[in-house]
Amino acid sequence: MISGTATWKDDRWEVIPDKPPGQLFFEHLETLNSEEPEKIKVMLEFPDPRQARPKQRALFFALLHDIWDYTGQPEGWLKDYFYSRFTIRTAGKTISLSNETESTVSDATFLIDDVIDFIFEYEIPVKTGYALLPRDENHFQWRCIRHRKCLVCGQHADIHHVDELGAGRNRNKQDHTKFRLAALCREHHTEIHQIGVQEFLQRHHFTGIGIKVDADTLKSIGLQGIYKERN
Repeated sequence: MISGTATWKDDRWEVIPDKPPGQLFFEHLETLNSEEPEKIKVMLEFPDPRQARPKQRALFFALLHDIWDYTGQPEGWLKDYFYSRFTIRTAGKTISLSNETESTVSDATFLIDDVIDFIFEYEIPVKTGYALLPRDENHFQWRCIRHRKCLVCGQHADIHHVDELGAGRNRNKQDHTKFRLAALCREHHTEIHQIGVQEFLQRHHFTGIGIKVDADTLKSIGLQGIYKERN
């Protein structure tokens, strides 16, 4: 990964790397983009440089408590484990969620997303931490869809179309990647249809609901449709 500074000028982004990339980097880009070597597709990430928030610390330790409750591993050991994973996955960065931390909101988000991935991967029941989870964030919503866990309560979920398909349309002949989706159990799926999206958001303290999901994920959870093959 190459870090740098992005500036919006006129109608485009100008990206200046923190340090000049070496020749091997450009050879790698030429291999990946042999057809149009002057036009390189990139992904921009905008880290939040503010100090990690107390609510992020509360969520992290609530999730560790749930993992401890299910696995029996002490919370101190789990904290060290996930801190070490963070260092490995960020090429040497360290993290702390203490009151005097220099870690950023983005650092804490990366750490918590890793814990969430762990919880879903090993199907760990979440009790204490579930109400604190950032359920408006795309990463958590995607995980709920991927594992068919209700966004509200964590029970087995249906896949709800936030963008209505329209009456009489055959769901099995739609490209569901074009619609915003959310994982909701039968009870909450029924509720959102009965009271409407806006009241549902207010009742469950969401600012938004629904994300667009890639075809591979939708196929893996058995959501039948017509999906275009990737080039």
